[in-house]
Amino acid sequence: MTAAQAAMTLESPRVEDGAAIWRIARDSRVLDLNSSYSYLLWCRDFAATSLVARAADGGEPVAFVTGYLRPDRPGTLVVWQIAVDESQRGRGLAGVLLDALTARVAPEAVETTITPDNTPSDRLFTAYAARHRLPLEREVLFDGGLFPDSADGAAHQPEVLYRIGPFHTPGASL
Repeated sequence: MTAAQAAMTLESPRVEDGAAIWRIARDSRVLDLNSSYSYLLWCRDFAATSLVARAADGGEPVAFVTGYLRPDRPGTLVVWQIAVDESQRGRGLAGVLLDALTARVAPEAVETTITPDNTPSDRLFTAYAARHRLPLEREVLFDGGLFPDSADGAAHQPEVLYRIGPFHTPGASL
């Protein structure tokens, strides 16, 4: 763990963190931005499967990971979004958040979706699987044609499902 990572506190998000999380997602310019209301709900309803990173002084979040357990597969943690404020990027904080969340939730598997143009997320989840010696499978979950075009007329790229696990594979560790 780097000194910068050690100076961070990881904890469940509070409703009051919703606006900061929304801003971090917006400023990422990569994530699909949900309504600000949805981030407030996320902080209330899915706090047990989400984390924020904040400076040790307890200020606003500088990074977050949101997730939920799939209703039809409660052993599967779906990572919805993960983002780091621009001022904190390049320090490995996204990997620290992902490691901490999976250690906390102890899922059987992790799933997320990534568009083909999101190289940082591809690297994050590929490195996570390699670091924990877990199998990683990829397949298109939602074809781009299923999404409405954006306001500027751009088509949505396909969402590729990354399935990591199972965690109980011999030799796998958290």
